[in-house]
Amino acid sequence: MPRFSEKAYRRHVWVAMAVYVGCMLVLWPQRLAVTGTPAKVVLALLPVLPMLYLIGAMMRRIRDSDELEQRTHLVALGVATMVVGALSLGGGFLAAAQVLTLDGTILIWVFPVLMASYGMTRWWVARRYGMDGLCETSGVPTFACLLLVAAALGLGAFLFRRVLSDDGISLLYGLALGMGVASALGAGMRWLSGRRRDGGAS
Repeated sequence: MPRFSEKAYRRHVWVAMAVYVGCMLVLWPQRLAVTGTPAKVVLALLPVLPMLYLIGAMMRRIRDSDELEQRTHLVALGVATMVVGALSLGGGFLAAAQVLTLDGTILIWVFPVLMASYGMTRWWVARRYGMDGLCETSGVPTFACLLLVAAALGLGAFLFRRVLSDDGISLLYGLALGMGVASALGAGMRWLSGRRRDGGAS
């Protein structure tokens, strides 16, 4: 069985994300137009399919990694689980105390927050072990990749604002904002690690 390389994994990630965004922009708004429950269920769950595909690709990538890479994945998944668990617990208590009013749509954010926490933690752990970051095997800093994606999403939301639904525009701007924040955090962490190296060298 051939090894599932990082390049192949990234290709699967981009395909999954493209299909997910397409589902959210084109099919998700149609859930309000249909009347039958089966059709609503199908339209509501379609965006989950590319995420399941992404989870499968992650499992293959971790399975085919060496022991050091598997350790970075394990640490990152552990931290991501703790972050999402703590946020969920805190949000649950605040909702129970009627400080916050939360509805079921908050569950949509569980997986993106889990993946963001996982990605940032794995990047940090990988750099601690001297491994390459997300895009850095091609010579492009990770934060620059994220900033490029954020700019593309923001530009797409702006250019297609007359065609897309309000949900679609909000989704694109939200994704762009999230990628922009992740890019800023990545740039800050890169700057701090560079300062530490320079300080240690002197």
